[in-house]
Formats: sequence, C-alpha cells, structure tokens
Amino acid sequence: KILKAFRHVTFARCTRHHASDLHPITRRNLDPGMGCIPSKQDQASGEVGLVGLVGLVGEGRETTTAGTPAAGPGPGAAHPYRALAAATHFSQSEVESLLTLYDKLSNELHHDGLIHKDELAWALFKAHRNNLFVDRVFELFDVKRNNVIDFEEFVTSLSVFHPNAPLEEKAMFAFRIYDINGTDYIEPTEVKRFLVTIIADNPDIHLSDEDLDRIVEETFKQVDLTGDGRINPEEWMALVKRSPGIISFMDLPVLATLVGRYPRTPERIRLLT
Repeated sequence: KILKAFRHVTFARCTRHHASDLHPITRRNLDPGMGCIPSKQDQASGEVGLVGLVGLVGEGRETTTAGTPAAGPGPGAAHPYRALAAATHFSQSEVESLLTLYDKLSNELHHDGLIHKDELAWALFKAHRNNLFVDRVFELFDVKRNNVIDFEEFVTSLSVFHPNAPLEEKAMFAFRIYDINGTDYIEPTEVKRFLVTIIADNPDIHLSDEDLDRIVEETFKQVDLTGDGRINPEEWMALVKRSPGIISFMDLPVLATLVGRYPRTPERIRLLT
C-alpha cells in the first residue's frame, strides 16, 4: 500500500477531465505521471505513456499555422543527427523521425521551432495551467536553462524514456523529478508538494492535511533506510530495484517504433543531407 501511494504521488491522471475535454492526443497517450489518475479504460488499453508526445502527431492533428520547422544541418554540417544518435539511445533513423514530432509540438503556440513551457502544458493538458509535473519535466529537458527546449535537448532528454535505456538511468531521472530543490535528496516536503498537486487536480480524492502527512511519514519509514529523514540516490535505487514498477512511467515502448510511425518525407531527407 505504501509503495502504491508513493507511486501515485506524481503518477496519476486527472479524473475530472471528460474524454471530450482532453487534447486530441487522447487519454491513452497521456501519462499516469501527469498528476492525475488513469481511468480503468485507459489502464486496460495498455497504451499509457509519459509525456504522450508521440501521440500528438500520430493522431493526425493539424496545426493552424505552418510554423517554423526545426533547423536541419547547414551546408557542410557534420551530420548532427548522427552525433545525436551516438549520444543517446536512439538510432539515427529514430532521431530523424523525432524531428517530425518536434516540429509539431514546437509550433503549437509560438510557431518559432522551439518548445516553450506553455506548449508542453498545452500538449499535455489542452490548457495553460500551472502543474508541478510539467514544471519539473520542462526544467529537466531545458538543459541550457534558456526557458525553451531545442531539438538537441528534446532528443537527449527524451532518450531516457527509450526502452533501451538502462534501469539505473531511468531511475535517476525519476529521482531528479522528485528532487524539486536540487539537493540530491528527496525530502518529505517535496513528496507532499506532489501529493497536494494530485489532490488539487482530483476533486474526487478527499484527504486531509493529516492524511497527507501520514502517507509521507509511512512512505519514508519504508524507503529512508538511514533514518535521516530524506531519501538519497542509493535508497531510491534500492527501492526501484525492489519494485521496478515504481518508475514504469519512464519506459515508452512507442519510442522504438518511431521510424514506422513517422517515415521521413522528401523534405526531411533534404534537410538531413
């Protein structure tokens, strides 16, 4: 029960959204890690995945404005997509397919070929809204700390969700999501912040502040092996190895099928040569 409660600190879906209110990427492409609770129908479909970004293009959704395509390599460029493939768990063909997905998402609102936080929130929630999970994912993807996600950041950050990424790499990315303050520890106040976010997004869940404190306390009794009141990376890794399902949201099998889903167009081939 404790592990289940801990997992749902961030990995649940908003039940208050009716299917018709959701973004066209559809409920099955949204992640249980978006701060809401998945419906039984979604769980049965077996198609629940993190960011749900792959479904954005897969649903055949059209943009209202052409937007600005992500820049391909210029004349004489040393095949940057090959370099991205070498630095990630994607093949070069998968990186090239990701460009189509990136183009779609990065031109949702600003049409500048860069992903802004509100575009990420719009893709996930069909709304401009503050959400702790979106904030954390965006911050971790925004490696250059310039408040936008470029294609290189998109590919290198998304790589950890590839099925070929090792468990340890996935576990540490998940750890960083929880580590809001960047202290290299998960602290009770951070876990409670995620719990509060879940409750705020789910009016059907009724838990008092005392209930939340009790969930946090019992969770740390199980996970905090050193008894110092916080969870360090080693304790987190031990938890993940005992219960890999804790970070099941970190695995996106669909990322291994990108080439079949998004074949390169003649325009893309021109940009990549």
